[in-house]
Amino acid sequence: MSDSATKKNWTFTLTATAMLTAMIVVMAFTPIGYIRVFALSITLIIVPVIIGAITCGPAVGAFLGFVFGCTSFAQCFMGDALGAILISVSPVGTFVNCVVTRTLVGFLCGLIFRVVRKTGKWSYAIAGASGALLNTILFLGCLMLIFGRVKFSPDQAESLGGLDSVMSTVITIAIGVNCPIEIAVCAIFGSAIGGAVNAAMKRFRRQ
Repeated sequence: MSDSATKKNWTFTLTATAMLTAMIVVMAFTPIGYIRVFALSITLIIVPVIIGAITCGPAVGAFLGFVFGCTSFAQCFMGDALGAILISVSPVGTFVNCVVTRTLVGFLCGLIFRVVRKTGKWSYAIAGASGALLNTILFLGCLMLIFGRVKFSPDQAESLGGLDSVMSTVITIAIGVNCPIEIAVCAIFGSAIGGAVNAAMKRFRRQ
């Protein structure tokens, strides 16, 4: 690859990363990023992470996942009912649950896209759906591993819509509601936006 092409790649990657980072931050602190469903949220903020992983690779995906995780951790101090409970039990465990898992999601989504991109246009939908599925599996798996035995007080259960434990929260809401919606949304947006950005990237390289 020529020096000119390498410079263009770096320029595109840095620009895309900056834009997607800004998008994550904006979504995190507005109603766009998290649609509240009782104790948990439908996490649309994973979409920019997936787009970055698809278009710029696993390293950028990991960075964007880290940013996403940090905003998720910040929500624990900003009125998120479940997050506030988890912080009171284990701040370190909550950080791992919020930040480390999301960093892995971005990295693994980028790797998956590299594996499946030869399938053509379906590769974007596959990577998008995989990102949402990984987000659910890693987040909930870590949640159960660290906090699986946590029981909620009557007041805490009331604030969470009547759910009395982490296990009931995971089973009732995350698996039954959040996961299917997130997979569908991420598959659609990953396919549409990821494909468009990759096409723009190829045109940029040819200029």
